[in-house]
Amino acid sequence: MRVYSPSAEVQGHGPGQEVLQTGKREVELVSLEPVGNYAVQPTFSDGHDSGIFSWDYLYFLGSQQDELWQRYEARLREAGVDRDAPMAAAAASSCGHHH
Repeated sequence: MRVYSPSAEVQGHGPGQEVLQTGKREVELVSLEPVGNYAVQPTFSDGHDSGIFSWDYLYFLGSQQDELWQRYEARLREAGVDRDAPMAAAAASSCGHHH
């Protein structure tokens, strides 16, 4: 869930601006707040709290979990980074919203 957050911090502000998430293996969900009747807003243990997950998006993540995980691992390989590598400071602050 964390590496596919729909937030601008992860997705960027347009196509091709996605920020590959690393160092998130131990990140846990610490709270989940409703957003109207259409979504939830999680807070993760690394402080990330700007993604709003619609019920449709959550269904998509669950139903496509295997394919999405393979895609994530492929992106890590293409970038030459390890899943557990710390996030680069520039990438973490690219949106100006981080904790």
